[in-house]
Amino acid sequence: MLVVGLTFLSLLVSAGVQAIPGVLMMPLQDALGWSRSSISVSTAVGIFLYGLVGPFSAALMQTFGIRRILIGALLLVGFSALLSLGMTLPWQFFLTWGVLTGFGTGAVAMVLGATVVNRWFVTRRGTIMGVLAASTATGSLLFLPGLAALVHRFGWQAPVMAVAAVTLILVPFVALFLPEHPGDRGLVPHGAEHDHTSLQYTDQNPLRSAIAALLAAAPKRDFWFLFATFFVCGFTTNGLIGTYFIAICADHGIGEVPAAGYLAMMGLLDLVGTTLSGWLTDRLDARWLLFSYYGLRGLSLIALSFIDFSPESLTIFGIFYGLDWIATVPPTLRLSNMVFGERSAPIVFGWIVFGHQIGAACAAFLAGMLRQAQGSYQDMLVLTGTAGVAAAFLAVSIGKCRVLHKAAS
Repeated sequence: MLVVGLTFLSLLVSAGVQAIPGVLMMPLQDALGWSRSSISVSTAVGIFLYGLVGPFSAALMQTFGIRRILIGALLLVGFSALLSLGMTLPWQFFLTWGVLTGFGTGAVAMVLGATVVNRWFVTRRGTIMGVLAASTATGSLLFLPGLAALVHRFGWQAPVMAVAAVTLILVPFVALFLPEHPGDRGLVPHGAEHDHTSLQYTDQNPLRSAIAALLAAAPKRDFWFLFATFFVCGFTTNGLIGTYFIAICADHGIGEVPAAGYLAMMGLLDLVGTTLSGWLTDRLDARWLLFSYYGLRGLSLIALSFIDFSPESLTIFGIFYGLDWIATVPPTLRLSNMVFGERSAPIVFGWIVFGHQIGAACAAFLAGMLRQAQGSYQDMLVLTGTAGVAAAFLAVSIGKCRVLHKAAS
């Protein structure tokens, strides 16, 4: 379907943009003399804003439409990347790759996938969300070998120019070919009856809608359980492995391009794992899926802190971690729909994704600080792994009160 394809490509490109700071960390340190901690702060700010923008972006999409918000976000990302080509000081990296791209990519994030899925599908939502969620990890990891190779051959500006060009090229395709609603093409959402009434635009203030959704969700225990588990999801993925895996490998004598190759392998495996997770979400209890995903991820990160970083051990780690990279998204969205309803779920899910990005920002900042102080990422790997195991046990309690209430009634 055209709308799924364009959404997938937009999320793929946005995720590739998110991967740039991790690729640039070592080159900027070598070329411009910036400290790793100063780069980490800017990266953490970008990750934080990526999450903060999500719920407001979802509300804006309900008011102004998906297409307009997506076009504006892609233009902001593309031009901020071009602006960064002339940077010579850390504050310029903070402005472009911290603030501006944080705002832009925040609108082209998982809330986009959630809005599209709820608008265009009644059945198979888990499967389609799995495909779209996979693009966010696949994009950030699959592009890494090419981006690292561009850095190695042409300098740090080359991958920046590449992602700016791809982002801006995507704009006219979205403008011409992305419909807002199934009704615009004389269709109904997949799996819906012919008399189905789709959710249309709302005239509510987007800022008020986003805040109102948060205030309505905050008293519910399930919101905080979902928020906390997704905090750990970001803490164990984007903020640590997505940002520092190349640097972790460099500490063990592995070059940038081979390390990026392992990340690309994880990205391809994530495409399989997260799509399979979506299929399973349509059929199994989402809570126990989350228990499995967080538990295995936590154990794999603890194991990474003790392996010898041989090709064999990194390949084994990459297989387990890659299949699990962002498999948590489809069951988390399903639980959000179950608890908060179809209309509110995309905005509430945006706030839950904000928790994901707070976790990622905390990991990006803390890992940089610990590496600066200790000269190693080992303690950070153990910490994030332990958090993953804890999240596994928290996940099984999501929706429990709701289930018990239904049983009692």
